[in-house]
Amino acid sequence: MNTLKKIYRFYADGFRNMRLGRILWLVVLVKLFIIFAVLKLFFFPDHIGENAEKGHEAEFVADEILK
Repeated sequence: MNTLKKIYRFYADGFRNMRLGRILWLVVLVKLFIIFAVLKLFFFPDHIGENAEKGHEAEFVADEILK
């Protein structure tokens, strides 16, 4: 347990003292948000919701996988 605490303190201290790293992490998080939130809305339709009956989504996925 003591080793985990030392590892946590090492990384926490490193993140606390970085300047450029914070900006880079912000850029990474913004890019991830764009990839997963914005692009999903425009390029990935809700195929299961449109084609499967309500409550039978698992059966629809199983049938599509086994085709």
